[in-house]
Amino acid sequence: MMNKDNLPTNRQLLQLINKYNVPGPRYTSYPTAVQFQSNFNQSLLTSEFRYRSNNPAFYSLYIHIPFCFSLCWYCGCTKLITKDQSRGDTYLDYLEKEMELVSEHIHPESSLRQIHFGGGTPTFLTPDQLLRLGELIRKYFRLHSTCEFSVEIDPRKVTEEHVIALTQIGCNRASLGVQDTNPEVQKTIHRIQPFEQTKKVTEDLRKHGIQHINFDLIYGLPKQTLQTFQKTLDDTLSLNPDRLAIYSYAHIPKVMPAQKLLKVEDFPSTEEKFTMLLTAIEYLQENGYEYIGMDHFAKEGDELSKALHEGSLQRNFQGYSTHADLDMIALGMSGISQSGRLYYQNEKDLNDYYSSLDEGILPIKKAYSLTDEDKIRRQIVMQIMCRGEINYDEFNSKTGINLQKNYPEELEQLSTFEGDGFLIKTPNGFHITETGRLFLRNIAMVFDEHLQSARRKASYSKTV
Repeated sequence: MMNKDNLPTNRQLLQLINKYNVPGPRYTSYPTAVQFQSNFNQSLLTSEFRYRSNNPAFYSLYIHIPFCFSLCWYCGCTKLITKDQSRGDTYLDYLEKEMELVSEHIHPESSLRQIHFGGGTPTFLTPDQLLRLGELIRKYFRLHSTCEFSVEIDPRKVTEEHVIALTQIGCNRASLGVQDTNPEVQKTIHRIQPFEQTKKVTEDLRKHGIQHINFDLIYGLPKQTLQTFQKTLDDTLSLNPDRLAIYSYAHIPKVMPAQKLLKVEDFPSTEEKFTMLLTAIEYLQENGYEYIGMDHFAKEGDELSKALHEGSLQRNFQGYSTHADLDMIALGMSGISQSGRLYYQNEKDLNDYYSSLDEGILPIKKAYSLTDEDKIRRQIVMQIMCRGEINYDEFNSKTGINLQKNYPEELEQLSTFEGDGFLIKTPNGFHITETGRLFLRNIAMVFDEHLQSARRKASYSKTV
């Protein structure tokens, strides 16, 4: 458990923040998406699809629904703002075309162990549209009997009929976007969401059998104070969620133009923002939640907590998740699929996405084939992000790679982190301390050989 007794003083922490709060990847993948290339070799896909066709496997399915009714000024998601829900019917038509093409390359004995609807706003779809989407999934894919089926929900636009439809298609986990419960903060970020709306949707979900509830919060928003953020935590815990994701607000207006509408003078200071994170970690642990890593928390005994202890925790493009062994198939505009060999991303422009499918071809815009070196470094980065430790003998046994021999410079760089109390080296590896868990991204960056070129090509959020 992280508590004040095993953390540096506030002054020491602030010094560490100032030293390490630099732009860096979130490592939802390695290599990161900035490495994906539009001029990829099509044979990469041919080889990947041939492998899937010939080998039965379990998969995770992600479906991106890009539409939102209104623009939240902080948001960096791939989205389209519209109030015309008939666009959902057209989008489902094209999702079916994509499903048909994808299913042709899936072994008939393969099945889905996870399904996730993300966005945008998946519940932009009407209840009837959600029912149709559920039917399409079962038409083109097999579902495992223990499939985890989750959906992101905007409580502002969800009726009880939506909840019933989600239950009918097999949804068993819901992630509710809350962000902050303070009215002034909500007004500032252009997302008015009275807490009663969140409470009502939560009650409806449980009433109709969706018992697993996650909440998403953001710290570092304009007009937030430590006091208002503590009230948001209190409000959230009163609804007894199973998991919480408490994301750091990333202010990158050059990449996310809507953020220009927010006033810089309204943001909390770096010290105030970091104090919110420390408060959340301590408060949630006191209330029975385990700190999974970076920005995720789960009740002790939750599947995410079990995955942490069993070593099956993973990072994917939705954050921390269970089932590290699953390849992901992503459908819809901008969706990113991943396997042990390949990443590929769909068109991010809706018209281009539609045009490709009209031509009878998958709407893949970018891809990246992992080299042998990438695969090794990915394991290192993910062990840091998901396990917080590396045992040299265990790593050598699994991969045939001697870390001490192959990565002496990187391991030497860890000495700086050891000096700052982030990790402890042993003769046979290293493990990250409670303080170091606040700086996982910085530690993982040491092993990212693409990082220097990636920094020149892309803007990252700050690591703290």
